[in-house]
Amino acid sequence: MTALLLLPLLLPFALPALARRALDRLAPVAALWAVTGCAVVLAGSSLAALGSFVLVGLLKVPLFAALGELIHPLRTASDLVVLPAAATSVGALAVCGWTLVRSVLHQTRAFRAARTEAGCGPAAGDLCVVDSPRPDAYALPGRPHRIVVTTAMLRSLDGPEREALFAHERAHNAGHHHYFLAAAELAAHCHPALRPVRETIRLAAERAADEAAAVGVGDRRLIARAIARAALAGQVVHSERPDFAPAATTGPVPQRVQALLAAPLVPRAGRAIAALLIACTGVSCAASVVGLADFHHRVEVAQGDERP
Repeated sequence: MTALLLLPLLLPFALPALARRALDRLAPVAALWAVTGCAVVLAGSSLAALGSFVLVGLLKVPLFAALGELIHPLRTASDLVVLPAAATSVGALAVCGWTLVRSVLHQTRAFRAARTEAGCGPAAGDLCVVDSPRPDAYALPGRPHRIVVTTAMLRSLDGPEREALFAHERAHNAGHHHYFLAAAELAAHCHPALRPVRETIRLAAERAADEAAAVGVGDRRLIARAIARAALAGQVVHSERPDFAPAATTGPVPQRVQALLAAPLVPRAGRAIAALLIACTGVSCAASVVGLADFHHRVEVAQGDERP
């Protein structure tokens, strides 16, 4: 059981490298779905493994063993392994919970502030213009979805570039990319190895919006130019928008511009990367499920309900 529950804690360390390769070899939308789904499953499996270690450690304590109606000793690895693992798991879960609560509170405040700011400026359909000397533009989720752009950003672009920027932000809202970014943020707080994956998912969302905007506008070079000029205008700006509100100036802009100026991506060995992601996800999920089932069986044996 212990060896099985270690797998969900170790496999997330393989995801950052796999995620980067997936973005290189898969279409941006496919990479966004695949990497985000894998990160969420790996995060959930790691939390399940930590929780199992905590429960095993608790049932080694006589008080909790009595509460669990154990009439036989719980058969596990040596206490020299189980008890330190349980104590470490408690600490890890406490840190995860604390950082997650802090992040949720911060993002909630930022989202409310952004919605309030967007409501104060003039609006034309889904477009909200905010009078500000800070060049900025981003897609703001909510009911309804909004595209927020500052007057300084509008002054930094010409007419076609503005329309290209708006097309990019509308692609974010149409693709519901804020859900992917929120999922990446949650996963990053569940396992330290998933923190670099958060940036890969953000880049995948931007690449997906770039490609969708290029199809909608029909000019890849115009999208590339608009993104580059918007990024140059807003590079010294610190925005208070929530992290799950995607923006055209996010991520490694030179890499995105290069991808737009090149021919549309033709997947190379994409099936192999997809298979590796599926395998990593499947093994982690299966290990946690089998480990939990084995733990449940051992508890029933200790309760006298089943034979060993």
